[in-house]
Amino acid sequence: MLEVHETVANGALNYEQKKPGVAVAVLPERDVRRKRPPVLSFLLRLETLRRLLRIASLLAIDFAGVWLALFTALLLKAVIKDNGAFSHSVHLASGQTRDSLAFAVLVTVLLFARSDLYADRPRRPGLTRIVGSLFQVMVVAVIFAIASGQHYQSFYIFYASLGFAIVYISSLRWTHTQVTGWLLSKAGYRRRALLVGSGKHIDAVAHALAASPGAEVEAVGYISLTPRPDNGLRSLGTLAELGEVLDRDRVGEVIIADPDFPQEQAVELVDLCHRRGVDVHIAPSTMEILVQRAEFVPGQSVPLFTLRPPVFEGIDYALKRAFDLVGASLIMFLLSPLLIVIALAVRFTSRGPILYRSIRPGMGGLPFDCLKFRTMHDDAEQVQEDLEAMNEADGALFKIRDDPRLTTVGRLLRRFSFDELPQLINVLRGEMSLVGPRPLPLRDFERLEQWHKKRYLVLPGITGLWQVSGRSDLDFDDLVRLDFLYLERWSVALDLVILLRTIPAVLTRRGAF
Repeated sequence: MLEVHETVANGALNYEQKKPGVAVAVLPERDVRRKRPPVLSFLLRLETLRRLLRIASLLAIDFAGVWLALFTALLLKAVIKDNGAFSHSVHLASGQTRDSLAFAVLVTVLLFARSDLYADRPRRPGLTRIVGSLFQVMVVAVIFAIASGQHYQSFYIFYASLGFAIVYISSLRWTHTQVTGWLLSKAGYRRRALLVGSGKHIDAVAHALAASPGAEVEAVGYISLTPRPDNGLRSLGTLAELGEVLDRDRVGEVIIADPDFPQEQAVELVDLCHRRGVDVHIAPSTMEILVQRAEFVPGQSVPLFTLRPPVFEGIDYALKRAFDLVGASLIMFLLSPLLIVIALAVRFTSRGPILYRSIRPGMGGLPFDCLKFRTMHDDAEQVQEDLEAMNEADGALFKIRDDPRLTTVGRLLRRFSFDELPQLINVLRGEMSLVGPRPLPLRDFERLEQWHKKRYLVLPGITGLWQVSGRSDLDFDDLVRLDFLYLERWSVALDLVILLRTIPAVLTRRGAF
């Protein structure tokens, strides 16, 4: 009797003799990277339709955003030029927008596609890449205009369109992400992830995934190379059983949560996952973050890379300082009515000064007066020592969710971080930056470990990656690592993105207390 076992791979059927008289047909495991007929793919999983809908919706959003940006910039110019003749200005701006729309949309779509901005949700970049790509669109448009012999009294239309495009396209894409995410969550969509690594690293990544609000990633379990961690997840087996685990538990992606993961096993893991169509992600270590800006040193017998100190100097310092001065002045002007209302509310609802001066270490550890709207009663600092046992924060931080020292107005200001607004004055003085590592009170600074103090090589900031990545929900070591990531990858575009992302983080009050 002939017993036949079949597996699929590379379309070749192989036979193995398992025991005398029994021929076993072995077709090795099928590699999903092989191309399938488009019709079959469409019928089996509807991937083609889903992909077309995603790309079509994003293209429509980008078209609308570019049109609105051009029209708004041209309308504003026409209204000012025509002294308020609105109907004529609308007609003029509409005609000029049609003339430039095709070129602007074409360049935008090409550069967005190059930046993977039409990729699926797990791989699609966020606001940083949108801002960078739109800046490139502006540069291409300026070069094309000059090369084609067009003359402008000013380049207003280019930078005005850039500003409006950032607002419109980022807002429309954010809305698209929220709406489609809501629809997917209602449909029960989750990205099923398997964590692989050593115990302590698995625990840290699992905690970060669980703390992410609205996360689409569901950690279904882990495979640990060391004694099993106690993180609430279940062990799904050993690394040798990875293929079986991926098939049995319908895993969609694997997250390597260990900076010391063995290289040979990592290569085999990646190949095994890719043959099954499973994405692989890596949770970076501090060393991997540092290497992002390492510079190659030529002429050595061994390849060497130099890690530059993460300080702002030269043109970087000039750019960041100019950005801070312009940004702080503009924000203070726009928010001046709110600042006046808050000052009056603080003044007439509790005893004490309007502004609270907190002495905090700044760049290089030099102390400065960090200004805040007063949110506590006068004896707050004297009472703090008695409240140390109630501290809910990790590491050096001191945080209490229901702090009894807060005034009624102060509690509201803290929830929306409005108490931090006077630090715009610190920015104008050169003591702080709009974006950077948050300055800690002296009590917290004295409890820092030595490696934490690298964050004091630059000016502290009003907001930073802390505020847009979880705020008080994160462990202190995680917050410091976010500061390191910011220092190593700084750019004006990153500062702008963090400022824009601070707005929804503040309004949703995520992690604030």
